[in-house]
Amino acid sequence: MNWTGLICIGIFYLMVLGVGIFAGFVQRRKLKDSVESQADVVLLAKRDLGLFVGILTMTATWVAGAYINGTVEAIFSQGIVWCLPPIGYSLALIVGGILFAKPLREKGYVTMLDPLQDKYGRRMGGLLFIPALASEIFWIGATLSALGTTLAVIVDIDINLAIVVSSCITLTYVLFGGLYSVAYTDVIQLLCVVLGLVVAVPFAWTNPSVGNLHPSETDWIGTIETPDIGIYVESLLLLIFGGIPWQGYFQRVLSTRSPNDARTLSLVGGCLCLLVGTPCILLGIVAKGADWEMAGYPGNFTTPDEVKSILPIVLQYLTPEWVSLLGLGAVSAAIMSSADSGVLSSSTMFAQNIFKNLLFQKASDKAVVRATWCSIVVVTIISTLMAMSVTTLLGMSYLCADFVYVILFPQLLLVVHFEKHCNTYGAFLAFLLGLLLRILGGEPLIGLPAIIQYPYFSDGVQRFPFRTMAVLLSIFLQVTVSKITNWLFIVKKIPRKFDIFNEFPDSSSNSLDMLTMRKDQA
Repeated sequence: MNWTGLICIGIFYLMVLGVGIFAGFVQRRKLKDSVESQADVVLLAKRDLGLFVGILTMTATWVAGAYINGTVEAIFSQGIVWCLPPIGYSLALIVGGILFAKPLREKGYVTMLDPLQDKYGRRMGGLLFIPALASEIFWIGATLSALGTTLAVIVDIDINLAIVVSSCITLTYVLFGGLYSVAYTDVIQLLCVVLGLVVAVPFAWTNPSVGNLHPSETDWIGTIETPDIGIYVESLLLLIFGGIPWQGYFQRVLSTRSPNDARTLSLVGGCLCLLVGTPCILLGIVAKGADWEMAGYPGNFTTPDEVKSILPIVLQYLTPEWVSLLGLGAVSAAIMSSADSGVLSSSTMFAQNIFKNLLFQKASDKAVVRATWCSIVVVTIISTLMAMSVTTLLGMSYLCADFVYVILFPQLLLVVHFEKHCNTYGAFLAFLLGLLLRILGGEPLIGLPAIIQYPYFSDGVQRFPFRTMAVLLSIFLQVTVSKITNWLFIVKKIPRKFDIFNEFPDSSSNSLDMLTMRKDQA
């Protein structure tokens, strides 16, 4: 047991917990003085999130354990050309700021599912909650697994114990302070990430065990084989567009003081996200060029667990002890800043879109807050169990974006920018088509076999960009079905009794504006 490391991580945890509890007291004072609802204060920080704090909490949320550990893992295993998370997630924030931040903030929504529920009704909105929740749990599980791996290598404690303790700390301050605690602890955590990683780079780079890092001597660039071009392009698209439909992102966007602040927060956060990824890239290059036998590492990186642990191994064997402890603080900070965001955002969607809008429309403000607290506990428990079974952080980062890319992104894009060209019938069939094509394509990470083997399929790997195909087909189907059903019910005046989704309350009207009405009975 590394007692020095254990004491240091204990101090760090107490600091984060203290900031979170202090922010909780600030929230309680806001609640006492606020004319807004209790839920708005807890879930959206009274829509008074300052631009500076907002940018830092946005950046900290995206610079997660799967982000920094996965970046080093990608370069070490495949080369820098395959290191897509920094570029993909940074562009996700920028594209999200351009396309979605301002329109959603202008309408005063609480969650990203609100426009979908307004357009398609409560039940369809509840259905779309399922892939959103699944992705959040995958994301939290990947981040907690990254922390457990790091603590196990550097502090030499049981990985599962590290995951459980970290989950409990996160749970405590999220319950106590809501978005206020999450935002202000994110600021502290982002500073720790930058300090820990930047300090580690020169020590690791100049370690005697690290050879010549010139590309001619150490192949840290990697190659993209012709059959893998489809995988490469789709992986980048998946991270960009699959990195947008996340409540953790929209919770910060919708908590800003103005629509312009919402857009600025996204654009600047995307640039900072890429900047913070730079030391991770450098550490990945160092890992690729190190002589691990000379460094004293007993393993040979033949198992997924070893490759997954490459960042903490770099910190442990290529830097002095005090630097490795700073790096440990950086990884811990990155993980907790993303885990707390995921827990709160998924709980917010449940309380707002399932508990209030779907199950109990007359629920009081206090009941919504209590539902949020209960779901925080449940999500934390499920994510903790998920974290104990993660085998690859890089793979998990892709899988997280997978579901939202195929299922949620087409829905959100159409309802925000092409509202008059879609309705519930099209949305429902597009949901089923996207889900079906994704499942039939298989997923090795969870042992799901490929029922459909697309072109260039080999060795259990789909090299054809079938996810992007599913996105495009879903958009086409949604618009086509919406146009057809609109024509049938409005022009042909099919009887109202056949309108099972209550999409056309007045089938005798020829106005297309009825498609934008909120269907409270749907």
